[in-house]
Amino acid sequence: MKKVIRLSKIIAALGVVCLTGLPQESSGDARKKAASFNKDVAPILFNKCAECHRPGESAPMSLLSYKEARPWARSIKEKVLARAMPPWHADPNHGEFANDRRLTKQEIDTIVSWVDGGAREGSPRDLPPAPSRSEQWNMGKPDAVLTVPEEVVLQAQGTDEYHYIEIPFPSQTDVYVQAAELRPSNRKVAHHITAFIIPPPPGGMQMANMSKEMMEKIRAEMEKGSIFYYDGNLSRTKPDAPVHDDGCSLPSGGSATSWDGSGKNWTSIATPLIVYSPGVNPVTFPPGTARKIPAGSKIFLQAHYFKPEGRVERDRPQLALTFAKTPPDREVHNELLINNYFKIPPGAERHEVTACWKVDKDIRLISFMPHMHWRGRSMRLEAALPDGRTKILLSVPDYNFSWQTTYYLKRPVPIPKGSRLKVVSYFDNSAKNRRNPDPAKAIRAGEPTADEMMACFIDYTLDEGSPKDPVVEGRKK
Repeated sequence: MKKVIRLSKIIAALGVVCLTGLPQESSGDARKKAASFNKDVAPILFNKCAECHRPGESAPMSLLSYKEARPWARSIKEKVLARAMPPWHADPNHGEFANDRRLTKQEIDTIVSWVDGGAREGSPRDLPPAPSRSEQWNMGKPDAVLTVPEEVVLQAQGTDEYHYIEIPFPSQTDVYVQAAELRPSNRKVAHHITAFIIPPPPGGMQMANMSKEMMEKIRAEMEKGSIFYYDGNLSRTKPDAPVHDDGCSLPSGGSATSWDGSGKNWTSIATPLIVYSPGVNPVTFPPGTARKIPAGSKIFLQAHYFKPEGRVERDRPQLALTFAKTPPDREVHNELLINNYFKIPPGAERHEVTACWKVDKDIRLISFMPHMHWRGRSMRLEAALPDGRTKILLSVPDYNFSWQTTYYLKRPVPIPKGSRLKVVSYFDNSAKNRRNPDPAKAIRAGEPTADEMMACFIDYTLDEGSPKDPVVEGRKK
């Protein structure tokens, strides 16, 4: 009987070995093999996240050190698994973009391994250098920093304010901008800020001082025979203005913008240099391409602020510029595809609005920036080519007003003369849209955030047979 008992104990012991497995590691051994912050995760965060997740930027926390990142470990895992972060809204099936922020599967797996393994720090020797910055500028050390002469004071009453501010620019010779970055000092209230180049007369307008009084005079002129009205602070489409959701059916392609009474499009008078909005990277053009600022030009900012009611806010934007050392092979030009005539019915879940541009020269596309407000649901940019083919250049199926990205093509896309570029946008004015302030209201185009906009900024160069192909990239990390 004793021999049987001893045999049963041996069998039981062998069963335990079979169940646990001889190669099993202790929890301490498993933790040693898990990813560490310093060796594995920091390079990913520094490369793909630090542009926003660092002191002074738009993100709510910095991720430049283990101490800063560790409390957010589980949240980081959730966001990258859902591909909510880093934010990127372009459909990968259409176009290749140099500033694509998406993480690879391997990068996501590494972050998940780090969190699941205890989110350990690792050896200090494995930590790479933090991304270098020149003061606060993401684009590197600029050649010039232009500051708004006086602080912008936003009143306690109302939510939206537009301010037009001239920035001193003393150059009396042509200069070519290689890189630019525009930054508000108060990101909490900056809806968007656009820096415009105003050429000297007769090509541009005489704007010695973009005071509020002057802007009111310009607005009054704009109203004459126009579909717009000025509500004392902002420009809006008149409620009884003609409705053309299909801007492509109009000779203008949808644009009704006129600032000097001549019927000129805004972009023929003022050239956008750079736009700041949440999610937009600095503009960087490689050698061979640059945007020209003609001698005698002025630079002014159109600053749109959206702020809480009942509180005074302040802002003082700055514009940083790097100049090309020699004139470029190709100048960068801008076109704005916009519809000012649309009307979104109350409760409409998927309302289509279009705008078009007939290309009258051979060009090469460089970048695209879609712009809508709270009801903006999606936007698609496509080219109808002379040979009958249609090519989708950009598709943003889930537009997010909080992340208004400029999409820089990896390689310029040639568009032949006679093509037509078309923007197709959809708006959700229903109660299902949690951002919608009033689904019972019909919506027209206008500057207030509670109104809507449908616009797409396009940068391009003229295709003049230069041997150098312009490749525009976002900031190299």
